[in-house]
Amino acid sequence: MKICAIGLRGIPDVMGGIESHCQQLYPRIVKNGASVTVIARSPYVEQKKYTYEGVDVVSVWTLKHKFLETFMHTFFAIIYARFFIHPDVIHLHAIGPALFTPLARLLGMKVVVTHHGADYDRQKWNGFAKFILKLGEKMGVICGNKMFVVGKTLTESLKQQFPNHAEKIIYIPNGMLPSFSGDISPDFLPQELGLIPEKYVLTVGRLVPEKGFHDLVNAYKTADTESKLVVVGDADHQDDYSMSLQKEASDSIIFAGRRGGEELKALYKHARVFVLPSYHEGLPIVALEAISAGTDVLLSDISPNVDIEAPADSYFPVGDTAKLSFKITNIKELSLQIDQSAFLDKFNWDQIALTTQRHIAGLFKRKNK
Repeated sequence: MKICAIGLRGIPDVMGGIESHCQQLYPRIVKNGASVTVIARSPYVEQKKYTYEGVDVVSVWTLKHKFLETFMHTFFAIIYARFFIHPDVIHLHAIGPALFTPLARLLGMKVVVTHHGADYDRQKWNGFAKFILKLGEKMGVICGNKMFVVGKTLTESLKQQFPNHAEKIIYIPNGMLPSFSGDISPDFLPQELGLIPEKYVLTVGRLVPEKGFHDLVNAYKTADTESKLVVVGDADHQDDYSMSLQKEASDSIIFAGRRGGEELKALYKHARVFVLPSYHEGLPIVALEAISAGTDVLLSDISPNVDIEAPADSYFPVGDTAKLSFKITNIKELSLQIDQSAFLDKFNWDQIALTTQRHIAGLFKRKNK
């Protein structure tokens, strides 16, 4: 079975939740016997063609643009896949690329879509863009052969919204990384940041409004804490928001840029608490990574975060900086302990890969009956 993945920027180590999802998923699917080609976006990868852990990666040109990039690349990638890769299945990621599900079907290919979250709720989109994303979601459900959804609540919502296609809509979550759960020395913390273990608050993600980092900065500034605030991540496209956020940098508010490997693992492991103040998520991989590392978490109470089912004290009302400030101040009094092993079993990438592959293979079994 030959799968072609479209909709992500690229792998490996390309910033983004979808990219992290695909980096974990596809090498496992390859080990299970399938062939996978990822069509990456040219601005985010250096090579035209290469292989990562058995996954073939091909770069196809697109314009690096905040609004046009995804749609332009998806169109080109589907055409490229049809005439040069000849896959059995196109795997589209996110509802923007899902807008082109009918095109892929018209070209004779089966299509599965992974719905990574209600992107039309992102603050950066205007009314027209929200309409297009809603249409992409609809096209993915109606015209796709299967739709995988990373959020439990969103899965049920889509089944109610599209009752005639409910059997095609399947909940398959993101996973946790057992590699984050092992011990790692504080010596791996970035030395230039001057961090002391258990003396910093951590958040990780792209510098975009829907991540709510402005709320975290404001809450931190009014909290009574000796811990520093460390923001790990960068912006895909520098804009007024990301620049204004980075102007908040000080001796105690540190913008650490992108981090990976042992540095990121150490940052998770030795943080006093991990905070995710998002207004929008699919199922946040960064929160799962923090839990995998054994770190306490504070999460906004949006449904994708609630779907993680962390302890009640881990949640605060989204946008409520006073409540978040209170929780940071009183972190020692909160009940944040999580059964780490149970979470590792629940959000297991090996099982997620097997489930994904089984549903894709099922498309062909039914055809042969």
